[in-house]
Amino acid sequence: MFKVSVIIVTIGAKDYIKSSLDSVFKQTSLPQEVIVIDNSLKPELGLQINKLYPLVKVYSEKENLFYSLSLNKGIDSTRGEFVLCLNDDVVLERDFIQEALKAFLVNNKIGLVGGRMLRSKGEILDSTGLFLTPWRSAKDRGYGMASLNVFDEPGFIFGVNGAAAFYRRKMLEEIKEGADYFDSRFRMFYEDMDISWRANKKGWRAYYFPSAVARHVRGGSFRPDCGIDKAVARRYLDEHLHYELIKNRYLTILKNETFSGFILHLLPVLIYELHLWAYILFFQPKLIKVVFGNLKKILSERKKSF
Repeated sequence: MFKVSVIIVTIGAKDYIKSSLDSVFKQTSLPQEVIVIDNSLKPELGLQINKLYPLVKVYSEKENLFYSLSLNKGIDSTRGEFVLCLNDDVVLERDFIQEALKAFLVNNKIGLVGGRMLRSKGEILDSTGLFLTPWRSAKDRGYGMASLNVFDEPGFIFGVNGAAAFYRRKMLEEIKEGADYFDSRFRMFYEDMDISWRANKKGWRAYYFPSAVARHVRGGSFRPDCGIDKAVARRYLDEHLHYELIKNRYLTILKNETFSGFILHLLPVLIYELHLWAYILFFQPKLIKVVFGNLKKILSERKKSF
């Protein structure tokens, strides 16, 4: 039997963590260990989780570690052969783990597995895999499409969406950067694309398995209610989160793009940048001040990428 570790990161929004944990403990194939990284800064939340789920190991943080640092801490504290990393706003179908594990058996170079992720309500797709666009951004395949009779076949993909991502520990150890599994400079956003791209460069493959089904409240933990499950995420981000989105895309490209890939995709990247900064100028001008206020930090992090 495979040993599976589950790591859930929460900020204590609404009752997401309870729904997520309920779905984990109702699995037809139960994990051997469940870790919650609690970034809520509310001491009572950890106590509540321990009372309701005594088998869960809760790490209540004194400051918000955000997603990448939280996952690094969680992975360090587990020993599973396979590690399932979850947002707290994800609910798994009862056989998610059982089905997803089958994908790892396709071949021993599959290091990442993603399932069929639906929106929180209805039959709308949230993600069937992560892809790298010609303009070097992350794109969820099938996002916003009706789920009927589309993407019904398993197959190789570029990467997996970080909201519900299954990893082979052997791969995580092989692509580790110093003490980091996930780049600790990425508080949130693009950490899933970065780790997928790094895995691809090391010869690992990502695989989509449609019978592993989950539901995701898109943006549930950080968007206002009016933006939940809506397209065009940046519209609902404050300037500080929007800055993280932009910075991390640049860092992901600087870390992983080859020279030939840069030349090949230069034109679509430039067109994307023109559209992006025109949007920012007209609709989120406060972001310009945040970006330039952090310019020294961005340049410093750029140097660390080489």
